[in-house]
Amino acid sequence: MKDGALRPRVLVVDDNAGLVENLSEILEGAGYAVAGAGSCQAALPLARQGFDVALVDLKLPDGDGTALAPRLKDLAPDGEVVLLTGFATLESAVAAVRAGACAYLVKPCATQELLLAVEQAMRQVRLHAEKRELARRAQTAEKLAAVGTMTAGLSHEIRNPLNAAALQLSVLERRVQRLPGAEQGPLLEPLTLVKDEIRRLDHILEDFLQFARPREFVPRPVEVGPVIRKVVDLLGGEAERRGVRLERAIGAVPPVAGDEERIRQVLVNLCLNALEAVADGGRVLVSCRAAPPEPALPEAVPRVEIAIEDDGPGVPPADRERIFEPFFTTKARGSGLGLSIVHAIVTQHGGTIRAEDGPEGGARFLLRLPRAG
Repeated sequence: MKDGALRPRVLVVDDNAGLVENLSEILEGAGYAVAGAGSCQAALPLARQGFDVALVDLKLPDGDGTALAPRLKDLAPDGEVVLLTGFATLESAVAAVRAGACAYLVKPCATQELLLAVEQAMRQVRLHAEKRELARRAQTAEKLAAVGTMTAGLSHEIRNPLNAAALQLSVLERRVQRLPGAEQGPLLEPLTLVKDEIRRLDHILEDFLQFARPREFVPRPVEVGPVIRKVVDLLGGEAERRGVRLERAIGAVPPVAGDEERIRQVLVNLCLNALEAVADGGRVLVSCRAAPPEPALPEAVPRVEIAIEDDGPGVPPADRERIFEPFFTTKARGSGLGLSIVHAIVTQHGGTIRAEDGPEGGARFLLRLPRAG
């Protein structure tokens, strides 16, 4: 995805091509990404691609702007609509409100008036995003509270039997290894399988414990490049075993404020997920760069962006809002806590993480952490 895709998106719908061109030039000069349409039918496919603000003429060749506005809102529920009219009347104002528009402008409008209306609409868009994020965090907090309640019992009731079983398996393994070599194979194979399953259960329990008893967080300057190198070197053997190319592209970036061990844990988790997602002969790339500004964030927070991208099947759009929820998983095996832990660590660092389509058709996870100092 190019940096321009991160700009706020404005859809201009008017059958006056000259006006669309003029508005587009003004808005693009102000930092918006603009798409234009001359009719209702032409506007709908563009709206399906998403928009933040739509400027819609009241009178269109194949319909009415007040009828089009609700359809656009259905396609982009978090977007806002500003209606355009050449004749400002009380009836047109009422019609704009009924259509779900947040404002309406009289054509021709002054540049400052246009930019002010679009910025006011963008504030509403940001409020929608903040409300959705608050609701998601509240839901996550409820689930985390449930995890904390379960953990005390799990720690005692599961960890002790697991430790006892692992110990007895080690004893049994040593006894088997004293047998003649020809007799060891059929016995060691099931022993190894059971040990792997016990190890998997132990890792699941560790996930629960990490949620319930997070360690104290003291941010320090962390160099991103060396952390990425360590992770790529650590997982190089796993990538080779799967027949996957694990590559890195490390840009010159300043240190981030965080905990090196936890940042490494985040990258290991995301890279392992990517390695599992791609087929033999696939590719996983870990990269870093200075993050471009985020329009959704009113404050200018200098950040470093780390991307983990692959050429696998990608993450379905319907799952992108849920993959960071505790216990949500699309895998046949797993606790559904891996990406939740990743999200918790990133949030603890004051950062953000999101999943999107990668440039090679797979998934790309974008991790943004505040710079140190």
